[in-house]
Amino acid sequence: IAVLPVRGLHWVSRIHLLTGIGGYITAPMWLIFLILGLLISLQASFIRPEYFPKGFSLFPTWPQQDPVLAARVFAATIGLLILPKLLAYLVLVSRREERDRFSGSIRVLVGIFSETLLAALVAPSMMIFQSAAVTEILFGRDAGWQVQRRSGGDVAQREIYRKLVPSTLWGLLMGLCAYAVSLPLLLWMSPVIAGLLLAIPLGLLTSRRLGLAGLFSTPEDHHPPLVVHRANELAASARIQFIGALQQLREDPELLRHHLDSVPRESHRKLGEIVVPLATAHAKIEQSGTFDEAVGWLDKAEIRAVLGNAATLRRILELRVT
Repeated sequence: IAVLPVRGLHWVSRIHLLTGIGGYITAPMWLIFLILGLLISLQASFIRPEYFPKGFSLFPTWPQQDPVLAARVFAATIGLLILPKLLAYLVLVSRREERDRFSGSIRVLVGIFSETLLAALVAPSMMIFQSAAVTEILFGRDAGWQVQRRSGGDVAQREIYRKLVPSTLWGLLMGLCAYAVSLPLLLWMSPVIAGLLLAIPLGLLTSRRLGLAGLFSTPEDHHPPLVVHRANELAASARIQFIGALQQLREDPELLRHHLDSVPRESHRKLGEIVVPLATAHAKIEQSGTFDEAVGWLDKAEIRAVLGNAATLRRILELRVT
């Protein structure tokens, strides 16, 4: 939140940050709304409501309902979800070149509806995940921060089951409570309940690449950029072998020069503050007789510290090779 008022930040970036913050705020609010709604419905079903107060009153106390306002809120919500996609689709249709890059307007339209349906089914599970993360943070626990899986590989089934079983149990509990009240309530909550009950199948489905006749494909999928072609060629090349970062810097002076230019020149550490990995790395380098000996002695934390300190990096590169 403190980043939002920072000077020089583009207004689109502020909106993106605000949207992400809003997602974590609305998730627990949505869950609380569902729980309170179910509890009120269960109370009204199993405990006789008292419409007539014990004291003197001219009129009974009827439940307050506003179907017109509810319909307006529903329409506004659907509009916020669907309208941006429809506007983007209209822009795409109006531009022939862009339309051809996406393999036609019909396929894009089907993809929009498919993505909307899939997002609606995944949203309840995201509500559970984000509510749990917010709760852990409020109780002072480390909720963690796992980066997105960008390699395109499949997610292990054991991990999917472990993370999505709570969502399935939530869906089962909500479904039983709604059915205990009435069938119309169960039907009204069916989008949320279905998304939670199908959390594991959806996780297995979305953990893999979805071809689906190219519904979710982009122009880059049909015509990859040259840099992607080059990266694939290098990855498939048999002569390319992995070597450590320090070895690469030693063998490539140009790469070393660019790396040293990117390393901060000044240290922002306070007086007396010691970076333990850097200190131990420096001691090991001084005791090593060769470059290979020093590299084999350093652990991962120490290598990262050496790569971030120009003086220590130059010192280890000055060692002779075995």
